[in-house]
Amino acid sequence: MNIVESTVARIKPVNQELLQLAQRKLDNKTKPPGSLGRLEEFARRIAAINGSLEPDISKKVVFTFAADHGIVEEGVSLYPKEVTSQMVYNFLAGGAGINVLSRHIGADVRVVDVGVDHDFQELTGLIRAKVAHGTRNFVKTAAMTREESLAAMQVGIELADACKSEGVALVGTGEMGIGNTTPSSAIVAAISGISVRELTGRGTGINDAALENKIRVIEQGLALNRPDRSDPMDVLTKVGGLEIAAIAGLVLGCAANSIPVVIDGFISTAGALIASELHPNVRDYIFAAHQSVEIGHRFMLERIGVRPILDLDFRLGEGTGAALAMGLIEAGVKVMKEMATFEQAGVTH
Repeated sequence: MNIVESTVARIKPVNQELLQLAQRKLDNKTKPPGSLGRLEEFARRIAAINGSLEPDISKKVVFTFAADHGIVEEGVSLYPKEVTSQMVYNFLAGGAGINVLSRHIGADVRVVDVGVDHDFQELTGLIRAKVAHGTRNFVKTAAMTREESLAAMQVGIELADACKSEGVALVGTGEMGIGNTTPSSAIVAAISGISVRELTGRGTGINDAALENKIRVIEQGLALNRPDRSDPMDVLTKVGGLEIAAIAGLVLGCAANSIPVVIDGFISTAGALIASELHPNVRDYIFAAHQSVEIGHRFMLERIGVRPILDLDFRLGEGTGAALAMGLIEAGVKVMKEMATFEQAGVTH
């Protein structure tokens, strides 16, 4: 049994009784039943995952996984792959969007090199977990070997296990990897059977000609590699990415450790899709941060069975949407814990 199989075996259903008890507690607050809408949903789900009607989710971490992609050779992105490593330095300096928004909601950002085509020195704040110097070009061969995809998933699983030991109670996913909307579109096309054209968007903002090229590249890669839609690991290995694999591992690991995980946009959701295809109970631990501008994102969310919290026309990645959604999830928990009951407030109901 490999680490993915042993992690999947640890995943249990969430506590349905606590879901009901949490809603009963919310209904006794000084408000009409259900009047705080989805904040109440967040609170009862956190209670059920956490195993407590008094959950403490103040310790929050966003993991931003960085990796490069061989498919960039095919002209699928506006930017050269060197931007991946340059942005890692920006994350570590605290200057990126994810740094700003994580500071805003009181979360730590942890940057993970799982596959950047650049050799970083020892840098404060960088988790060095490089599996390879990027993936291969999947129009020529499989993006990864099975061993590489498992190793990248293991990175995420071990980070989730460490979060459990450390008392991290809410985890967010983020990524950085030039070209990574291309493998994400390929993954959802392979698993869903929906046409590549329906699922593929402009990523960082490519023009019409580049979009046509991107669609052709994905179709060519799927035809060459023939990923088995019934085997999520096969799909991930043949057309995925190292950061996508690490996110899949993190999501699995969070589910196995009863930690709620907030997934960011299109690329993070590709990782979560792989994880949820491996075990049906994974979805109960997932909060979908937002609806991305990327057109394939909706299909992924529907396939997993999760409803996005925000719709802000985001398409940055890094974990930015996850950070904002974490603040709303924590707000829901605070309502459940801190709002007065009718009896406490002396209010008739």
